[in-house]
Amino acid sequence: MAKLKALTPLGAYEPLVDEFSGLSIREVTDRALASLAARIGQEQACAVAAKALLGADLPEPQTWAAAGDFTAWWMGPDQWMLDAEYAKHTLLAAEVKTAVGDAASVTEQTDGWCRFDLEGPCCFDVLERLCQLDLRSGAAGDAQRCSLEHVGVFLLCRAPGQSYSVLGPRSSAASLHHALVTAAGSVL
Repeated sequence: MAKLKALTPLGAYEPLVDEFSGLSIREVTDRALASLAARIGQEQACAVAAKALLGADLPEPQTWAAAGDFTAWWMGPDQWMLDAEYAKHTLLAAEVKTAVGDAASVTEQTDGWCRFDLEGPCCFDVLERLCQLDLRSGAAGDAQRCSLEHVGVFLLCRAPGQSYSVLGPRSSAASLHHALVTAAGSVL
């Protein structure tokens, strides 16, 4: 029998961690993702069902929130991405679909995205070189859709100037990683 082992978005067996003075960049691979889109005329039913599952309201535009096992962020009008620990919620999309029924469309997203967490006091210096957002006026809980270098991403602020998550297409993982590492190397 074949012994298969999944590869990270960067093509390794273990997530990559890059350490700089004042910054760490960590590839995150232990999260399950599912998109949620309320169906026309079912927005309220979707919100109620999602709250029952998540234990909190769905986030408002340009924000993210965490409750219990789940994190959710706003992606567009009546659209959210849901995130949970993969080991506990391997079938996250199925869980969400069961909870919301016909009030929303749900799609599996886990292997379609890559995530890099940036932590340390030099986050502003690195991210300001890669995207046009006014990060210094941001707050914890911000979730912005932007272009980082040349790739469309979601940028989640966990602690202003200290901790951010960058989520982009898995097919662009190497480009995103290169941009982050290059920017870090140029300022640190």
